[in-house]
Amino acid sequence: MASKSTGGDRADLQGFFSDLVRCETRLYNALNDRLRERHGIVTSQFEALRYLRDHPGSRVADLAAEFAIGIGATSKSVDRLEKRGWAVRQPNPSDRRSSLLALTDDGSRLADAAEATVTDALAELVGGTLDGSSGSAALQAISTLRSLLERNQIGTPTG
Repeated sequence: MASKSTGGDRADLQGFFSDLVRCETRLYNALNDRLRERHGIVTSQFEALRYLRDHPGSRVADLAAEFAIGIGATSKSVDRLEKRGWAVRQPNPSDRRSSLLALTDDGSRLADAAEATVTDALAELVGGTLDGSSGSAALQAISTLRSLLERNQIGTPTG
C-alpha cells in the first residue's frame, strides 16, 4: 500500500506506481479469467476487437499506437484474430504498404458480448471504490496522467 513520503507534502511516487501497477495487473488478470471462461478470449483480444469495432478502417499501426505496443506484436495479434475468423485485412486504397482492418460479423458479435462481460466485471470489481469526490479525483488524475504521457509520447515502443 502506498505511503506518504517523509520529504514533505510530496506523495510517495514509488508507492503510487506500485499500487497502480498492482491494481492494473490484478484487474487485467481478473478480466482475463472472466473473458476466457465466458468467451474463450483474453483481455488483449477483447481490447483489440473493441478498438476495431469502434474505429473501422484502422491499420495495425493504429492499434499499436493506441495500446503502446510494437508493430510486430500487434501484427501477430491481428493474425490470431484473423485465424479465429474475427477480423480481416483489406487492401488500403491510399497506401499499398498497409492494410485496413475490419471485424467480421462474428468478431463484432464477440466484441459486443465480451463488452457486456467486462462492464459487469468492472462494476463488480471496482464498483463503489470510485464513488464520490475521491473517486472522481482519482479518475481525473489517472486520465490527466495518461493524456500527458501520450501527448509527450512517453513509453511509446520504438519497434
